[in-house]
Amino acid sequence: MKLSVLDLVPVRTDQNSSEAIAASIGLAQAADRLGYTRYWVAEHHNMASVASTNPPIIIAILASRTERIRVGSGGVMLPNHAPLVVAEQFAALEAVAPGRIDLALGRAPGSDPLVTAVLNRSGATSDVNAFPNSVGDIIALLSPEGATVRLTSGQEYGLKATPRATSVPDVWLLGSSDYSAQLAASMGLPYVFAHHFSGEGTERALDLYRSQFRPSEFLEAPRTFLTANVVAADTADEASLLALPQMQQMARLRTNDPLGALLTVEEALAADVTDLQKEFVERMRGTWIVDDGAGAAARVRQLGERFGVDEVMVSPGASARQGTASDAAPARIRTLELLAEQLLTSDAA
Repeated sequence: MKLSVLDLVPVRTDQNSSEAIAASIGLAQAADRLGYTRYWVAEHHNMASVASTNPPIIIAILASRTERIRVGSGGVMLPNHAPLVVAEQFAALEAVAPGRIDLALGRAPGSDPLVTAVLNRSGATSDVNAFPNSVGDIIALLSPEGATVRLTSGQEYGLKATPRATSVPDVWLLGSSDYSAQLAASMGLPYVFAHHFSGEGTERALDLYRSQFRPSEFLEAPRTFLTANVVAADTADEASLLALPQMQQMARLRTNDPLGALLTVEEALAADVTDLQKEFVERMRGTWIVDDGAGAAARVRQLGERFGVDEVMVSPGASARQGTASDAAPARIRTLELLAEQLLTSDAA
């Protein structure tokens, strides 16, 4: 099977933004070396533990520091951006890394209402109902032929995202609802289900996508995969400890507690956690894949088989122990190594 990576560029309590990005560069290079298919970065704003605020810039950095792996967005939150700007950014990325760029688009803002209002001062539209038109505009602008705008005078005006494109990024729709699945099907686009959000609704969304898919100039048959939270370590107990900080962070998010930087394992063990947050953590233990290498790999394979996909994008949610180099993420790299040993090496043999 194929494996890919979703990265939020987490910022631990022992890191600044520069060190967090350096750690993600190391993770992307490991994924490239190990044979992972693609490496996507998410878009989130004004979060103390997330440095992936600007996917196109981070994608450019990662593309320049890797050799073969596809790099892209998981995803660009389209309500925050003007379609022409997105098209220009990804046309430029495709020009410098041809055949290696993915543009996955989402319709959620990826931020709180205040940040969304600030972003929208730039002229982007927060109207999610405009999403299908914006997706179509981006696809047209990315094409070598560009798009044609008809002015009120009746005159036609040509627009291109880049002057002389020789290739275009792969455009995906990213979602966690029936809506995004049906839209991707109607437009004949590849689709990614954000299974790592809650693990609910996956089967229905993928069934809708496959059953309603209409072949297009971009794609003849449905093409889809899903995401999963995965922490693998040399022992299951160690994996459980490494997953705890991120699980506590998600529990705080869901109970509207203030969020700080991602804790280390030792900080998480000593953290003050409410009973409700403990419940959320226990639920996550039932939906995340947290195990030793062989166990985690088996569960990733089972997940792919269950939903009929040959690719799983893992979000490696391991934190670190105190004393870890601040510009590195060895536990996240170890997750990728253990999965690759079991799934990529064995499949290639």
